[in-house]
Amino acid sequence: MPKGPKGQKRPADVIGNAVKVMRIATGEETEGSPVKSAAATLGSLGGKARAARLSKKKRSEIAKKAAKSRWSK
Repeated sequence: MPKGPKGQKRPADVIGNAVKVMRIATGEETEGSPVKSAAATLGSLGGKARAARLSKKKRSEIAKKAAKSRWSK
């Protein structure tokens, strides 16, 4: 999908892009950054909760396994 100068997602087709520009011009939509979805918000909370729940030893084991996998290529 094409992106605007600030990284905004834009419709790929000409008519969809024209409708998007018209909505921005009339004030129906804002051109600013998109609102973070609920799933993205909950996902980031889950990662923090999991990290807080794990012991230091377990986090270290996970990190070592990830590094080994990343550098074994």
